[in-house]
Amino acid sequence: MRVMIVGQKWLGAELLRQCIAEGHQVVAAAAPPAVGEEYDRLYAAAQQLGVPVRTVRGRLVARDVPAGCDVLLAAHAHCFIDGAARARAKHGALGYHPSLLPRHRGRDAIRWALHMREPVTGGTLYRMDDGADTGPIIVQGWCHVRPGDTPAALWRRDLAPLGLRLFSEALARLARGEALPGRPQDEDLATWEPAFSAAKLAELPG
Repeated sequence: MRVMIVGQKWLGAELLRQCIAEGHQVVAAAAPPAVGEEYDRLYAAAQQLGVPVRTVRGRLVARDVPAGCDVLLAAHAHCFIDGAARARAKHGALGYHPSLLPRHRGRDAIRWALHMREPVTGGTLYRMDDGADTGPIIVQGWCHVRPGDTPAALWRRDLAPLGLRLFSEALARLARGEALPGRPQDEDLATWEPAFSAAKLAELPG
């Protein structure tokens, strides 16, 4: 598969390495701009591995996507991938979200799951659309929340590795010629939480 990775940090960099190890061709990567003189981990990994990489601030548009790309993979991506960019890839864009969608849409899904004392959480690979974490669900996986878990611990132990596994499974299915239609999210179960902060928590009941 000819893939483009849009993302940042550990997940973006590890997905890049995983795709190459599994025999996929990474035609491009997009990562956030450098902070000072420090480049993002995905950007640095792409440069090291000889993958064309560009910086994207806020929005990925059609001209950012190389011709002949099969699928866009959004791994810890905090930019908006617009419809024209998604249409440039044969199979559109697949994103990973660290919650059991439609629950906990938004950037701080892990923190909210812990704050709400949920015993189980998980991750979702979904087909991206114009909404915020609203697209059809391709596949999900779950994990227990352990006593004393922090967002960082839960991410590193379970949710980030789960994202890599779900991306791998989806790419394998596409490579076999299988369709990934997904199932619509149940809006009756949907929740969306704002960015997590002490100030916002002080406004919550209980």
